[in-house]
Amino acid sequence: MKKPDLTFWQLWNLSFGFFGVQIAYALQSSNISRIFRTLGADPHDLSYFWILPPLMGIVVQPIVGSLSDRTWTRFGRRIPYLFVGAAVAVAVMCLLPNAGSLGLAASSVMMFGLAMLMLLDTSINMAMQPFKMLVGDMVNEEQKAKAYSIQSFLCNAGSVAGFVFPFLFTWIGLQNVAPEGVVPQSVVWSFYVGAIILILCVLYTTAKVHEWPPKEYDEYNGSKSEESASWLTLLRKAPSMFWKVGLVQFFCWAAFLYMWTYVVDAVAETVWHTTDPTSEGYQTAANWTGVLYALQAVGSVVWAMVLPRFSNAKVAYALSLGLGGLGFALIPFCHDQYLQVVPFLLIGCGWAAMLAMPFTFVTNALQGYGHMGAYLGLFNGTICLPQIVAALCGGLILSAVGHHQSTMMVVSGLLLGLGALTVVFLREGKPNARQ
Repeated sequence: MKKPDLTFWQLWNLSFGFFGVQIAYALQSSNISRIFRTLGADPHDLSYFWILPPLMGIVVQPIVGSLSDRTWTRFGRRIPYLFVGAAVAVAVMCLLPNAGSLGLAASSVMMFGLAMLMLLDTSINMAMQPFKMLVGDMVNEEQKAKAYSIQSFLCNAGSVAGFVFPFLFTWIGLQNVAPEGVVPQSVVWSFYVGAIILILCVLYTTAKVHEWPPKEYDEYNGSKSEESASWLTLLRKAPSMFWKVGLVQFFCWAAFLYMWTYVVDAVAETVWHTTDPTSEGYQTAANWTGVLYALQAVGSVVWAMVLPRFSNAKVAYALSLGLGGLGFALIPFCHDQYLQVVPFLLIGCGWAAMLAMPFTFVTNALQGYGHMGAYLGLFNGTICLPQIVAALCGGLILSAVGHHQSTMMVVSGLLLGLGALTVVFLREGKPNARQ
């Protein structure tokens, strides 16, 4: 039985909570390196801190997917996991930025920060995955690209808010510089406000979205209630598109891992000529990087509206990643802070495609396979594994390129370019960007 067409607002409500989740994710991705550098981390060790987020994702998301495939409550199938994940994230967001203000010894501060980062990413992953599954569960193939585009829009809108919070709070008068080892108040309050918005958005989705009961779900998804299956069994039976898109994902997510890890230092080094986290110039650069991230998100929103106009999804995907790779490579050559806007807008084109297109390809290929939640949880491995590999290699690559964090942006550009080249392995035709 074909799934019914949904109205715009029904599609919107399916993903609205993603706005709040993405604020939390934006605050994490744009401020973790800043926080740990402020707490005293060495740049050559910085990438190791970024192992935790994808490691938690690769463990948590398949578990959430598999369990939610077999969960039926009066609150729904996916939504209970969404709510619990968001509640934990809110608590951790209030603790993490205060790691340097608890009177702990330096080593204890770092360990506390790592523990909070692990919990934060675990909870964000737990809250994020159900939104992708809800679209896979309830949206038909013709509307799926539209649904993921709405999700991409909300994702980027949340990113804009999360990225600019430290800049805005500095502008209204909160301190942007703090004693050595202490996180500035502009960052602390950004996390507080982000936590409040997150829980409000998730409550909205919980109230507005009503998942199908088991019988109706089985009728629309062409499968009987799913028996338990091991992850290895599911991977062996996965469609070839699952693996082909995974190859593209490997290069893309490694590229963005290096951006999140090194871009604050890269912008500070290129524009403000400092990498000293105790300096006003460094903290100003960190705030400006948040603004650049926000402009990247704006570029993503605009490009996400362009993507459905391409008649060939492969061309749209490859072009987007190529533009993003060019943007990365330009960062070390833009010595004016306002000129840095250009590369970040280009990076936004790649980011828009990475958010929407892989899941369109994969969920369409998975129709009739069953175990949609488990498969999407496993597909998250194509996001997490490259980040883990990149994080393990980050310090070595940084040393190899002359200890300059700005040069790591060129490395990101090369990786995204490789991602664009591997799009050739995706088959032509259905699914395409007009779906």
